[in-house]
Amino acid sequence: MKILVLANFGLGLYNFRKELLKELMNTNHEVFISLPHDEYVPKLEKLGCKHVETMLSRRGTNPIQDFSLLLQYIKIINEIKPDIVLTYTIKPNVYGGMACRMTRTPYLTNVTGLGTSIENKGLIQKITLMLYRIALKNASCIFFQNETNRQFFITNSIVKNNTKLIPGSGVNLENHSFEEYPLDLKTIKFLFIGRIMKAKGIDELLEAAIKVKEKNPHIHFDLIGGSEEDYDQKLAELERAGIIKYHGQQEDVHSFIKKSHATILPSYHEGTANVLLESASSGRPVLASRVPGCMETFDEDVSGIGFEVKSVDSLVEAISKFMNLSIEERKAMGIAGRRKMEKEFDRKIVIHSYLNEINKTVVRENSYEFI
Repeated sequence: MKILVLANFGLGLYNFRKELLKELMNTNHEVFISLPHDEYVPKLEKLGCKHVETMLSRRGTNPIQDFSLLLQYIKIINEIKPDIVLTYTIKPNVYGGMACRMTRTPYLTNVTGLGTSIENKGLIQKITLMLYRIALKNASCIFFQNETNRQFFITNSIVKNNTKLIPGSGVNLENHSFEEYPLDLKTIKFLFIGRIMKAKGIDELLEAAIKVKEKNPHIHFDLIGGSEEDYDQKLAELERAGIIKYHGQQEDVHSFIKKSHATILPSYHEGTANVLLESASSGRPVLASRVPGCMETFDEDVSGIGFEVKSVDSLVEAISKFMNLSIEERKAMGIAGRRKMEKEFDRKIVIHSYLNEINKTVVRENSYEFI
């Protein structure tokens, strides 16, 4: 069977979905991936995927470029003639879904989060929701990563009953194995992993770091992730002042998680936050904003501590609360997080859900052809 995967960049596809791609190829399916070329494409090709170059602006809202993407998808589908298409993230979901409808190709959609275009009310939101209604109408199944997002789509009459809730992208429990908690208390290390952008709560994090460091010079803030917005100067200034340490984009985040005492994510919105899953799987407590996609990843005061979104004071309070815990209490949080990942967020759960829906869809399509 030919399976076409539409995505917006290689990092997410490789880090969070390579196990599914490998499983599909191990069961003798031919897997094509359509996305812009980046440093992760050779790694995906090494797995056995066949790459199709696609020009896609992840953050742009140019209607001409978006229409061009739709035409690209139609052309790719007509050339490959896949038995089923899997789509991830908003633009592949929208324009890939439209292309599948126009070419009468079965497709499964994964809503990895609402995104800024939907979170911010206004004209862009209305247009995005209208496009989603068109794109998802014939989807065989729409996967959601948290119940809040699913209810939003149902309430806004974008989808009906063809939905399934999955635990985000899941976490590879072996790659992010449990690590013993660091016993060094001379320097307490908080870790942020994510794109350096406003929607990830970077403004609140930097402001909180300034306030915390004033009274607690032994606390260390490490930041990992590519800078997608204009924060370079501010990051450099705070690093010179000894407030933070910015490490840029890193391929191996596990080594940073291992050395940390806790992970902080002040994000405004998520599908399911992979960095929190990976940190918890490694045995680290998490501090996260109480928003859908973050709240589900930890149990309050058991494996993590929540704080109010967009609130510097609430974030500082959460950090202080964590600092007042004993070393044994912090270790217990990490152990509880690992157990939660094993029980609820194993990536094998996601793979099984996909294989089940792919089989159901193909059987259904073949039955229609037979009739």
